[in-house]
Amino acid sequence: MRVFVTGASGWIGSALVPELLGAGHEVVGLARSAASAAAVEAMGADVLRGGLTDLETLKTAAESADGVVHLAFGHDFTRIEESIETDARAVEAMGAVLAGKPFVVASGTPVVPGRPSLEDDDPDGAGPVAGRTGIARAVVAMAGRGVRSSVVRLPRSVHGEGDRHGFIARLIGLDREKGVSAYVGDGTQRWPAVHVLDAAHLFRLALEQARPGAVLHAVGDEGVAIRDLAAVIGARLDLVPTPVPAGELGFLGLILSVDQPSASARTQELLSWRPTRPGLLEDVEKGHYFG
Repeated sequence: MRVFVTGASGWIGSALVPELLGAGHEVVGLARSAASAAAVEAMGADVLRGGLTDLETLKTAAESADGVVHLAFGHDFTRIEESIETDARAVEAMGAVLAGKPFVVASGTPVVPGRPSLEDDDPDGAGPVAGRTGIARAVVAMAGRGVRSSVVRLPRSVHGEGDRHGFIARLIGLDREKGVSAYVGDGTQRWPAVHVLDAAHLFRLALEQARPGAVLHAVGDEGVAIRDLAAVIGARLDLVPTPVPAGELGFLGLILSVDQPSASARTQELLSWRPTRPGLLEDVEKGHYFG
């Protein structure tokens, strides 16, 4: 299968491209910059220069591919509404030419008060991933137009060696600045997580096997207590775990303040996916986040 991947040089993309190539697929990676193009090429994939605002480029690439995995998203949280609008237009442009082909799109696990969220939970438009809810619904609806569309919901932390910009890396940076290992409230809020290599494997399985309209959860750890995470980070940095007001941590404080566990039993059953890599606490204890 010839697969078009947006965000191919990003954190998950850089794990997915080798996963796809190793399974015998060909990959065309979208690259906005020369540095991204070089990274995609170094992994052994073909390069297509462009960005999410280049709608004709996206349509042409999707039409000529056998399937598409859409990972790219603008993560500048000061311009999140603009990023969501850009993403919605890009998704619609690609989906319009993918009848009969797989289209796998990344989203986020929802928040369900009092219990872990499940694959059939329909987000109500609230919480940290509210802005992308409509896009995910649109992708699922594309199954009614003959697209083999599926949504892979990612947890708050997609962790692993080499992560420099995810929420764990950001939290560690803030802890260093503040001189404490910060958590919000009483720290019992739970954070779902998955290792980046496990996530990449699920994206490939979704591309190859997912039924039209499927919603999947790339969740390894159902819920890690933020206080436990603070303890592990504090031990590595020799900092005391300390509660701080959510506002002192910016956008990350909002996310840390919400109890948002998520489960993936149904996904594991449907696609025989098993997360086998280290969990979040074990991964942070390895020390690569602190180099």
